[in-house]
Amino acid sequence: QLQAFGGGLVQAGGSLRLSCAASGRTFRSYVMGWFRQAPGKEREFVAAISWSGDTTLYADFIEGRFTISRDNLKNTVYLQMNSLKPEDTAVYYCASKSRGVVMAPEMYHYWGQGTLVTVSS
Repeated sequence: QLQAFGGGLVQAGGSLRLSCAASGRTFRSYVMGWFRQAPGKEREFVAAISWSGDTTLYADFIEGRFTISRDNLKNTVYLQMNSLKPEDTAVYYCASKSRGVVMAPEMYHYWGQGTLVTVSS
C-alpha cells in the first residue's frame, strides 16, 4: 500500500517535497515512480528510481528541477521539486513495479491515492 503526501499550494519559483510511504517488507525490492495528472490531461511520467537508488529516470520537462530519492529503511520515496511552475500543477501519484526503471504508467502495478500540488503564478 502506498500513500503520497506533501502536496499543497506554492508560488511559482517555490519548492515542495513530496513523500510516498509504503507498507510491507518488500519495498526495498521495488522500483518506485512518480506520475502526475493535470485537469483534463492524461497521467504522465515524472521520475522513477531503482530499488537501490543507483538508477534514476526523469521526464524531459523536469529540466533538472526535480530530484527523486528513496530511503529503504523508512520505506519512503521522495520527490524534491524546486523552481516550480504553474504548469506543474497536478495531482501527483507514486507507484511501484517489480523491476526495470521505465516511464510507462501501465507497467506500474501499485498506485497511491495522489497528492495535489498547486503552483500559483
